[in-house]
Amino acid sequence: MRRPSTAVSAFGLALILTHGTATGQEVGPANGSLVVVGGAMQSEEIVNRFVQLAGGTGARIVVIPTAGGAESYGPSFGGLRPFQRAGVTDLALRHTNDRAEADSEAFVAAIREATGVWFTGGRQWRLADSYLGTRTEEELWALLARGGVIGGSSAGATIQGSYLARGDTRTNTIMMGDHEEGFGFLRNTAIDQHLLRRNRQFDLLEIIEARPDLLGIGIDENTAIVVRGDRFEVIGESYVAIYDNQSTLDSGGRFFFLSPGDQYDLAERRAYRVSRQLVPLERVESRPWSRP
Repeated sequence: MRRPSTAVSAFGLALILTHGTATGQEVGPANGSLVVVGGAMQSEEIVNRFVQLAGGTGARIVVIPTAGGAESYGPSFGGLRPFQRAGVTDLALRHTNDRAEADSEAFVAAIREATGVWFTGGRQWRLADSYLGTRTEEELWALLARGGVIGGSSAGATIQGSYLARGDTRTNTIMMGDHEEGFGFLRNTAIDQHLLRRNRQFDLLEIIEARPDLLGIGIDENTAIVVRGDRFEVIGESYVAIYDNQSTLDSGGRFFFLSPGDQYDLAERRAYRVSRQLVPLERVESRPWSRP
């Protein structure tokens, strides 16, 4: 796990050990959960799952809207509404473009008390500029270590991977740009969003061809992966695409789709369909789809 470059405290060292490979987790977090959403966030199922993982209506949720690019955000910010509709009352906003502020006790205090943190959409490089290597990032890892949940939609999804897809400050059409580092809650991954809605299903191929060690995960709108350890479940309304340069599909394709209810083992890189028991998808085909 990458940690901030500042001196490591005993507590920080404990977190490194907790999230290191000694735990047996190869890709996902050893503790806690991730909810990674492909955009739009109109699915009550996804919101309710995040709230449930955060502790239900008694959850303490911090929303971080920094990717959106505004100077400030107030209590009327729309990114709070899904959680308000779900019955959560303990909501806090945290936003800064100042890395010194992101390193301050005043800024991270709410995250330290949170049971869930949510990143809204925009440009993912803004999250990297503000929080990578700061106490804010350290507290995000601590949240996972104590069993909390981190979620995000669109830019808030991509930042959770280790490689920052579409991280260029000039345009969001450049896949490998001037920012390439995400938080790495999912190790050795590159995450893309708005997959089918924006006709992006071929875009991640550029990254996994240049970086064949990476697993590509493309997520359509109103669709999410819920990660516990090294396995995720697909929920929502559409598809998740898997790009794995280390295996050849029986179909001859470059990627394949998972539907809501399907599961995927990130360490084994193996897909499963859930019936009465987990059934391996031995002969994965690229399922037909149509643009919404």
